[in-house]
Amino acid sequence: MSWGLDNLPYGVFSRQGEAPRVGVRYGDRVLDLAAALHDEVFAAPSLNPFMARGRTAWHDTRQLIRNKLSGDLAVTEPHLIPLEQVRLHMPFEVADYVDFYCSLEHASNVGRIFRPDSEPLKPNWRHLPVGYHGRAGTVVLSGTPVRRPHGQLRAGVYGPTAKLDIEAELGFVVGVPSALGSPAGPFEEHVFGVTLVNDWSARDIQAFEYVPLGPFLGKSFATSISPWVTPLEALPRVPGRAQDPEPLDYLRRKDDWGLDITLEVELNGEVVSRPPYRSMYWTPDQMLAHLTVNGASLRTGDLFASGTVSGELREERGSLIELTWNGADPIKLGGGEARAFLQDGDTVTIRATAGDISLGEVTGKVG
Repeated sequence: MSWGLDNLPYGVFSRQGEAPRVGVRYGDRVLDLAAALHDEVFAAPSLNPFMARGRTAWHDTRQLIRNKLSGDLAVTEPHLIPLEQVRLHMPFEVADYVDFYCSLEHASNVGRIFRPDSEPLKPNWRHLPVGYHGRAGTVVLSGTPVRRPHGQLRAGVYGPTAKLDIEAELGFVVGVPSALGSPAGPFEEHVFGVTLVNDWSARDIQAFEYVPLGPFLGKSFATSISPWVTPLEALPRVPGRAQDPEPLDYLRRKDDWGLDITLEVELNGEVVSRPPYRSMYWTPDQMLAHLTVNGASLRTGDLFASGTVSGELREERGSLIELTWNGADPIKLGGGEARAFLQDGDTVTIRATAGDISLGEVTGKVG
């Protein structure tokens, strides 16, 4: 997959003994933007100051980088640093974190598992993109070990989760804030780019706590993100999925913000799922519209995620609770091993591609 001129994701890196700063990945190297572009905004240890500049600056900077990398490389070469010589850091400071629930297949599967004697979808699900507020402070960089959480597993029982799970998601990173009391403007005026997300989940803790207010401790212990943020401009767009009933005016799509992205979930080195993002019922422009329709403000560095990406087929499900049907049908791994949920020492890696470009990976090991 390509890390070429059509991609150019942003991240934050450092060399030994030097302060973190912003770069762009090009092939197997990182372009030091502060040095290459002579712009001190990229000397910051996060993307936030640059993202706050807005859409025109994002576009112009991307064009400038492409021109430099496709022109006389003798000028740019000194600022291209091999990846093996750098350490990657959190790409942006997370201001707030919201997780949505936008896959019809995932919501239906989980509804059947948790509420087998009821309709799988709650009455509101097709009318609005359901979401909840997570914990910005527990959004961590890919590679950060994940500690098995403890909590109430059922009435009177406390202990470590026995149903540690993953959720393969796509995250959207806000660059331009909005005013308190006013809905956000067009999606592309606020959202800078996307990053891969693994929203780790403790399903037994979640099942006991989630009625009536939704997920809490079963979700808030860790959310891993990729070190790379891919600009919206690099992504292949497709029409969003048909919706019935037609959404209210504020949720009606003004443009095509379906995204042709395929995720891949790997458990201990074996691919167990390939969820298709383009099948998501609610698109990110609708998520943003709903997130701010009540006047809630956006801040630079806000992260909102799609919720688990799942398709119609078993091999397209983006969580273990779906893949194993809550443990009733464990997945088979090499060497005769099987998994219902994650065990200590397991490593999960989520990758994604959009056409010919790579969105990188987000990985974590249960410690």
